[in-house]
Amino acid sequence: MPDSTIQAAAFTSLGTAREQVNLPVELFDGTINMPVMHRVVTAYLANQREGNASTKTRGLVIGGNQKPWRQKGTGRARAGSTRSPLWPGGGTVFGPRPRSYD
Repeated sequence: MPDSTIQAAAFTSLGTAREQVNLPVELFDGTINMPVMHRVVTAYLANQREGNASTKTRGLVIGGNQKPWRQKGTGRARAGSTRSPLWPGGGTVFGPRPRSYD
């Protein structure tokens, strides 16, 4: 009867060889399911991402409650808030938000 095990070295957490372990051949003679392998690698890499970059939108920036000047008669362009993304100190349009990559 042929030997149906493979000898493999077991290592300690420090990287030194601890012992030889016999593993069944059936673990290593199968085919690789590439779609499943792709999903596993993609999920692993997604879990490594932090995804916590954040910017403030116009609703999160403090201030800008009152119109900076009246609507008509000043000769200036109409403006409703000083926290509009068009203004210095205004919010960010479509900036990054914290998210999960699951």
